[in-house]
Amino acid sequence: MSNPLFYLDAGSLATTAPGDAVVLTGAEARHAAQSMRLGPGEPLDVADGSGRRVTATVVAAAPDRLEATAQSVTDEPAPRPELVLVQALAKGDRDLMAVQAGTELGLDAVHPWQAERSIVRWTGGKPGKGARTDKTAKALAKWEAALLAAAKQARRTRVPEAREMLDGVGVASVCGPGTLVLVLHEEAQAPLGEAVAEAAAVDRIVMVVGPEGGISPAELTALTQAGAVPVLLGRNVLRSSTAGPAATAVVQQLLGRFGSRS
Repeated sequence: MSNPLFYLDAGSLATTAPGDAVVLTGAEARHAAQSMRLGPGEPLDVADGSGRRVTATVVAAAPDRLEATAQSVTDEPAPRPELVLVQALAKGDRDLMAVQAGTELGLDAVHPWQAERSIVRWTGGKPGKGARTDKTAKALAKWEAALLAAAKQARRTRVPEAREMLDGVGVASVCGPGTLVLVLHEEAQAPLGEAVAEAAAVDRIVMVVGPEGGISPAELTALTQAGAVPVLLGRNVLRSSTAGPAATAVVQQLLGRFGSRS
């Protein structure tokens, strides 16, 4: 059984070596000591979200502070190609559901996308309405918290990055050298598997998922003109909350990452 995993601030384990003290405080300490009831002599893993995993043994545990001694340090390299999900904003927190499940399946980064047909709006209010809102910072923080929780659940040493929000046809900015951009579209002709198999070695694979109302013609044109490839995931039309995770699982399998420990 894997050791329970706890997170420290980014970069806080950069100089940690076997024999060093590792200290949990705040919410992580309370979770370890009170919820999981970890005590002296028990093992745990600690990560800082950047790929370093420290396996340690508890020395002392209190409700607001847990002290442990590092036993081993492992640096897990960032996977290549990087897997990125562009997830259109969706009602009912379906966008959050998508990035959470995608994190468990191995996503490395996510972009929230305020698509032209997104019902949920982080900026500008509802389409066609005069009232304006700007809740981007608060909403992005909610996504970051969801990514952290999902990474912890999956015992990942790397927490996916919540990148800048994309807006409308601006989604085409994800296209560029070394990047394969796959647009999940029900009218596409190329199967997702073929597009991945036929692509040359790339640094990044980006999967674009539209909102409930679909990707607009203008957005699709902007993407394809920038080099993106519309792909068909399967016969069934999936909801916004399931399309991204499903595509992530398929790509992970095609890359040989599922079914092995690599």
